[in-house]
Formats: sequence, structure tokens, C-alpha cells
Amino acid sequence: MDTVYISQLRVDTIIGVYDFEKESKQSLYFDIEMDCDLSQAALSDDLAHTIDYAQVSQRVTEHCIAKPVELLETLVEQLAALILDEFNTPRVSIKVSKPAAVPAAQTVGVKIVRSKN
Repeated sequence: MDTVYISQLRVDTIIGVYDFEKESKQSLYFDIEMDCDLSQAALSDDLAHTIDYAQVSQRVTEHCIAKPVELLETLVEQLAALILDEFNTPRVSIKVSKPAAVPAAQTVGVKIVRSKN
């Protein structure tokens, strides 16, 4: 299986459980990997035969801004379901980093892997 990936997609959004986190946007950084078979796209040179990473990036950004949540865990579950539903991939891995969450750490975050049933 081949992979289409997005690295360090920055989305500025409201997220967090604490009141001060709900007052201003924070930057989240997403690393997304989507399994796919790239052989047909390579032969046809046609975007219709692959995963459009620009469209995935746009949908992730739109979702994060339109549907604020408190937990990163909730957000990545929602995004995994969205990507599995809207894009032609049987498996997605999403890692989200929240650099401003813990002052003594460069970044913190969560990573999940989900597959179509």
C-alpha cells in the first residue's frame, strides 16, 4: 500500500479545556497519512486517481475552525471519520501537536490510526 501524506499542516483554532484557552486561537500542527494505491494515478497522471492532499488540508482546516472542541482526542477522532468518509482511503493516521500546551515541552499531542470497517 502506498501513502499520501501531509506534514505539519498548521491550523489556528480555539481548543482546550481551560477558560484561558477558549479566549484566543492556538496553533495546531497536523501530520496525516492516508493509505492508497498510487499505481493508477501514476499511469494516468490524473488527480482523480489519488487523494487530493490540498482538499484534505482544506477540509481539516474548515472542520477545526467550524467545530471547536475541548480535547485533541475528540478532534482527531472527528477528523479520522471525516477523512475515511470523504476520501478514498481505507486507513488514516493523524498526529496532532499543540506546542503551546505545556511551557516546558516543545510540543504535546496525540496520534491515532483508524481504518474503515
